[in-house]
Formats: sequence, C-alpha cells, structure tokens
Amino acid sequence: MDFGFSPEQEMLRATARKFLENECTSAFVRARMEEPAGVTDEFWAKLAEQGWLGLIYPEEHGGSGLGFVDLTVLMEEMGRVVMPGPFFSTVLLGGLAIREAGSTAQKKEWLARIAAGRARTALAWTEPSARWDAAGVTCVGREDRGGFVLNGTKLFVLDAHLADALVVVARTGEGKAPEEGVSLFLVPKGTRGVDVKLLPTMDQTRKLCEVSFKDASVPAEALMGVKGRAWPALARVVERATVALCAEMCGGAQRVLDMTTDYAKIRVAFGKPIGTYQGVKHKAADMLVDVENAKSLTYYAAWTVDENAPEAALAASMAKAYVTDAYRKVAGAGIQLHGGIGFTWEHDLHLYFKRAKSSEFTFGDATYHRERVAQLINL
Repeated sequence: MDFGFSPEQEMLRATARKFLENECTSAFVRARMEEPAGVTDEFWAKLAEQGWLGLIYPEEHGGSGLGFVDLTVLMEEMGRVVMPGPFFSTVLLGGLAIREAGSTAQKKEWLARIAAGRARTALAWTEPSARWDAAGVTCVGREDRGGFVLNGTKLFVLDAHLADALVVVARTGEGKAPEEGVSLFLVPKGTRGVDVKLLPTMDQTRKLCEVSFKDASVPAEALMGVKGRAWPALARVVERATVALCAEMCGGAQRVLDMTTDYAKIRVAFGKPIGTYQGVKHKAADMLVDVENAKSLTYYAAWTVDENAPEAALAASMAKAYVTDAYRKVAGAGIQLHGGIGFTWEHDLHLYFKRAKSSEFTFGDATYHRERVAQLINL
C-alpha cells in the first residue's frame, strides 16, 4: 500500500482548493442556506465543467473513470468549505446506485446526464423507523399489470426536491432474512402518486425531504437489477458513500483546526497570545491527533474500496465510528478556544459545527457503527 498521493491526486487537490476557495466562499454558503435549492445553476454547471460530477463513473458513460481515493481527495476539499448543494445526493447516492445496480439502458441514459450536469438524483432509503438496516425497509413495491405500484413513506431523503429521478428502496417480497426481498426502482420526477416535502433542518447546508408514495405506478423498466436481490448493491453504495462522507468530515475538521490555531496565534490575553498557554496548546494538540487519526482511517477505507478488499465494509464502519466523534469534538473545541466570538452566528465556526452534527447521524452514528464493527469481527 502506497501511503503517499500521486502527482495527479496532488494536482486534483490543488485545483479543487483554488476553485472552491474562489467559488464557494462562506458568503456563498450562507446565501444558499436561505434558499430551498441550496445551489445555483451556474455553480452546478461549473462543477460539471471541472469533471467532478462524473469523476468515478466509467468513461463510456461520460465519466472520468477515476478511483475512489481520487474522489476522497475531492470530498475532503469540499468539506473544507462546507459545500452546499446536491453533489453528494446526486453523485454518491443516486448516481452510484445506478452505476452499481442499474440496467445498461439506465446507466447509459442517467450517468451521462449526471456527468454533464443535466440531471440530479437522490436515494430514497430511510423511513420513519430511522433504521439503517434492511429490516427498516417497509415501503412496498407490488407487481401490477406488468409494472409496479409503490406505497410508503421515506424520510430524511437528501435533496429529493431537486432530483430528476429518485432511486427508491422498496420491499417486493419476504425471505428468511430482512435483506431478501429488497428491490431498487428508478422513479422519474413527476411520477403520479409521488409527493415531496422539504423538511426543516438544523444544518441548512443539507436539504432533507419527506417523500410519500401513494399508489405510484412505475413500469417494469424502472426495476434496477433483479427483483428482491438489491440489498448487496445498496450496501456497497452506502459503504462507499459513508467513506466519502468521512472524507468530507475530515476536510471540515481540518479547516476548524486551521482556523483555531491561526486565531490562537493572534488573540492576546494577559499580554500574550493565547496559543502560548498550556491549556490552549494541549487542546489544539488533541484536535490535531483527532484530525490525523480520522484521515488515516478514512483514506485506508477509500483504499479498500479501490482494491475491492474483503475488509471494505469493516473499514468503512471503523472510519465512520471514529470520524463522527472526531469532527464533533474538534468543532466543539474550536468554538471553545475562540471564546465569545466563537458563539456568534457571524463566525463561520457555526457552519462547521452544524455540518458535524448533521453528518454525525447520516448513515448511522458512532454507536451504530461500533456495533457493526463488533458484528463484522464476530463478537
């Protein structure tokens, strides 16, 4: 395993940092927080021009065909600026589900449109039970007249109100295990019987929705893969998305650390910069240890994805369990070390603290993933 980055990855990081620092300022982020869309068409088009919307998609479908570590480098930079918008939901949830489970026709149509910036997607998975396992899938897909009828409710669907198509997780049958009978459907925007409502959230950089299906009819061609056997593909999608989320969280934590150490060097108390006091030094050192450990686990998990390693699922949960706690702790410590100014809404630290809290529960919190780690090592 090479612990360094390739020249191409270093170039990607430098290019992404320069672009995002110019195009995704805190003023831009705050403006998008006040809008339902959370993104502008101009900004989305620029992401497509950079080639980022199709970074991990095959070249034959309009993508760049790069690896997951490359995407992880990009996600870290996006986390540094708390980038809003449907990039995550489109590229890493809906789009990745189409890449993993879609038919040849579905991939040809949708991946090319996503890569070109002409389509956005989302994954409708979680339900009112808020469970992240297969037992939580109760939305029903019933066969009817050569197609399927969907009924049920999905909650906390990221950017569903912006999606041109939803990848819907539904139960089409029962089996000995909850994973049996789970299917995926590609449901275009405007399908009758599908209702999307925007939900209020603590982190306004993330737009979450409630999606209701009431006798929503879709053709047989909407089914992705084999009926009732979609869980393995969905699990791969979620594991990869979890690693990408960890990379985004690492970028945010690193930015909080940078802001805090810079402030500690210039903020004077009792005649000296506060960074010279032992209490501040040790707190900053703890923050650095958390950030570096988080990055190590995240990039290891990304490497297992690229190598299709047997321990990929374990690595993803190890990373999420640690990074979840690390980002929350680092964001909280950053506010504490900034003192009074850190508690004002005008300071950007709040953007990172809110993103840390919303990311904490996405794809399962630290407790969920520690339990999953224990199960994966047969405890």
